[in-house]
Amino acid sequence: MSRKVTKAIFPVAGLGTRFLPATKSIPKEIMTLVDRPLIQYAIDEARAAGIKEFIFVTSRGKGALEDYFDHAHELESNLKKANKTELLDILRSTNMDSGAIAYIRQHKALGLGHAVWCARRLVGNEPFAVILTDDVIMGEPPCLQQMIEAYQETGGSMVATMEVPSEKTKAYGVLDIAEDMGAIVRARGMVEKPKENPPSNLAVIGRYILAPSVMQNLNKLKQGSGGEIQLTDAIADEIEEGRDVFGLRFRGERFDCGSKAGFLQATVAFGLARDDLKHEFGEYLEDIMSMRKAAE
Repeated sequence: MSRKVTKAIFPVAGLGTRFLPATKSIPKEIMTLVDRPLIQYAIDEARAAGIKEFIFVTSRGKGALEDYFDHAHELESNLKKANKTELLDILRSTNMDSGAIAYIRQHKALGLGHAVWCARRLVGNEPFAVILTDDVIMGEPPCLQQMIEAYQETGGSMVATMEVPSEKTKAYGVLDIAEDMGAIVRARGMVEKPKENPPSNLAVIGRYILAPSVMQNLNKLKQGSGGEIQLTDAIADEIEEGRDVFGLRFRGERFDCGSKAGFLQATVAFGLARDDLKHEFGEYLEDIMSMRKAAE
C-alpha cells in the first residue's frame, strides 16, 4: 500500500456553542484569527503537507463555510480595476479549484469518530489525514508536514502528541507508550479522557494520519466515552489487531481555539508574529501590562 497521503478530512459539523452569540450567524470555523478564518489556517497547513483533496464533514448552517472557498468574481474584478494587486493575491490564495473540496453532511452529532466515518466512501482504501480546526498549531515546518515526513519512515498510523500536566489528561485522548524513541513514540494503547490513572501525560492533539483499516474499525459504530463514537477507540483497535500506531512530538505551539481563552492567546501569538503588526501591537500589550502592574 502506498504511503502517499493526498486526502484530508476536516470535521466541521460542530455548532460552536462556546462562542455564542457569534456562532448564531456564522460557523465557528469562519471566525477570524487576526485576519484569516480558522479554516484557512487548517487548509494552508494541509496544502503545505501535499494534500490535494479536501473533505469537509459539515452540518446544517455551514453555507458560509462553503462560500468562503468559492471564487468572488465581482470582488476580484473590483480589486483588479483598482490595481490593488497585493489584496488581489491575498484573495486568490483563498480560492480552491473546482472539485478540490467535497462536502458531506453529518446528520447526527455522534462524535468525532462518526464524523470521520461519514467520509469513508471518499477516502476509499488509502491512508488519509484528519485535521481538527480548533487546534491551531504554530510550527515550522507546519505540524502536518512534520507528521507526513515521519510517517514516510514509520508507516502505520500516526497522531500528533504533546505533553500536558497530569491533571489535564482527562480532557484528552492519552497514549500508553510501548517505546519512546524521542520525537516518535510507539503506542501500546490509547485511552480517551481517562478519569484517573492516565497511562502517560502524552496527549493526542487534533492531527492524524490514519491507515484505511481505521475506517473499517469505525464501521463497527461502537459507542465509547460519552456515548459517542470515538476516533481514539478506532485507533486503539489498530494496536489490538497488531498494527502500528505512533505518536509524534511535533515542534511548535498548539492553541486550543475551541475555547475563548485559547482563541485570545492565539490572537496575541499570531499578531506578534506578523511583521506588519508586531511593533504597534507589542507596544500596546506592554502598555497594558505596565498599567496593570502600576494598579497593583
